[in-house]
Amino acid sequence: MTDVTSIDILLTDHLDLWTSAIAHRSVSGRGRSKKFSLHGIEKLRGLILDLAVRGKLVPQDPEDEPAAELLKQIRSEKVRLLRTNRLKEAKALPEPGARESVSSLPRGWVWSQLGAVGFISPRNLAADAQEASFVPMPMIASEYGVANEHEVRPWGEIKKGYTHFAEGDVGLAKITPCFENGKSTVFRGLTGGIGSGTTELHILRPVIVDPDYLLIFLKSPSFIAAGIPKMTGTAGQKRVPTEFFANSPFPLPPLAEQSRIVGKVDELMALCDRLEAGAHEAIEAHQLLVSELLATLTTSRDAGELADNWALIEAHFDTLIATEDSVDQLKQTILQLAVMGRLVRQDPNDEPAAELLKRIKAAKVVAHEQEKLSVRSSQLKQVSKGVNFKIPRTWAITSFDDVFLIVSGITKGQKVPPSEAIELPYLRVANVQRGFLDLTEIKSIAVKSSDARRYELRRGDILMTEGGDWDKVGRAAIWSDEIERCIHQNHVFRIRPPSEEIQPEWVISYVNSAFGKQYFQDASKQTTNLASINKTQLRFCPLPVPPLAEQNRILAKIDSLFKLCERLKSGLMDASDSKMEIADAVVAKAIG
Repeated sequence: MTDVTSIDILLTDHLDLWTSAIAHRSVSGRGRSKKFSLHGIEKLRGLILDLAVRGKLVPQDPEDEPAAELLKQIRSEKVRLLRTNRLKEAKALPEPGARESVSSLPRGWVWSQLGAVGFISPRNLAADAQEASFVPMPMIASEYGVANEHEVRPWGEIKKGYTHFAEGDVGLAKITPCFENGKSTVFRGLTGGIGSGTTELHILRPVIVDPDYLLIFLKSPSFIAAGIPKMTGTAGQKRVPTEFFANSPFPLPPLAEQSRIVGKVDELMALCDRLEAGAHEAIEAHQLLVSELLATLTTSRDAGELADNWALIEAHFDTLIATEDSVDQLKQTILQLAVMGRLVRQDPNDEPAAELLKRIKAAKVVAHEQEKLSVRSSQLKQVSKGVNFKIPRTWAITSFDDVFLIVSGITKGQKVPPSEAIELPYLRVANVQRGFLDLTEIKSIAVKSSDARRYELRRGDILMTEGGDWDKVGRAAIWSDEIERCIHQNHVFRIRPPSEEIQPEWVISYVNSAFGKQYFQDASKQTTNLASINKTQLRFCPLPVPPLAEQNRILAKIDSLFKLCERLKSGLMDASDSKMEIADAVVAKAIG
């Protein structure tokens, strides 16, 4: 088991492990803000708390008054407070059980229980007009060292139906998932010295015990792990029973040592904060570097400059493409180069795209007549300058309206006579992801049998989302007859190629590239957190079109490069998983 003198060695010898074991990354919002979960540092924080309550964080001082004497003082003080205050003692606690008998404590420490070192669920007395603090669950942090927030309200408004607490009381969230996440706090800064809040709290008013040491214990992974199997109730509503909270074995150090432990934990947590900030800064700097260098590929003026820029990246490939995010950036660069005509060589023997477009437009006229779709009389503006890059000589620029049949889907809530109704599966925005379909949950809808044909999907149809949050605008995927007789709702556009001379995969590559995403972001109707496009904006969307043979060559190249990227990402994920397993093993060994 780790001794106190080895703590600094444990931290420094595994510094790279703590800062490089990354659990996951989440991306949200229009600004694409990224947040990394540093698994190693999370484990390090938990290790610090567990070592603290095992007496392994600071050395014991033989001059400290033993905790057994402190426990006598606590009992005496509780008796005095019971006589002079309106406090109630919890029912008699059982003697410490098997958990303590197998867990040794440092010299001078003693096993007690949470209910023995304070008062459980105390009540406050105050005038109704007195201002006090109200603390709902969101104002209690999971992290150690983050103070509770509060709202100021008259005591009369919050004294009934809520949990009471006072300045210096310790609160523990008892409901899932708040308990598992470590939500607990020492209430401080309370208006009028008192407060109330969420009913999903256990409260302990400590007596001659450092409340911050109690908080360290409640946030320690070992305490939380012991409490999880004791929770009762149904899924989503499980709670830590009062009996477990009050009877939990509590390792009580001498009072002076409690203060030293709190100081050391604060010091080490501040170190973790600095490590975490440095790791985040390094990750973000790496992301920016990769982004800037990959951007040189798409901004290269000619083939020679492109080759030179790629040589620079290739020389440092292992350093640059070393994270999952950098692989994703590389894939996005591949798409950009593809839709700019820089991923494969042009073949002068290919039929120019202008000839291809003549046949596609003619096929569209025929398809309009066959499907009895109305043709809009309004003329679209020119889109020849609709892309901000120079296309190859054999390519052409067109619009979605020129080459596709675009329709909205079925509107929910329409009344359908039972005699005319037919029940069909339909696709929603949630089913259409960026580049693929998520068909794990398919709903059905009643439509008129006469309308079924209009909204029914065919193999090769492109489906595009109208909007929602920022990531949902312009998401597109290809339908491949995964479900028989499936239709689509009105928030999902159906984009149907009139012939096989334009590849749906090419269109998907363009709309999922940075150029396509930028068009839909600029064209969309925007609110604070939401955005959407209408059919007219979709019709205006410019589309670069290569010759058909080159489309096929480009798509084959994208497919092969993306497979390489996925293998690379899989290796990085395996390495990350290994680092997380090593971090877990180091922690397990450290606490014994």
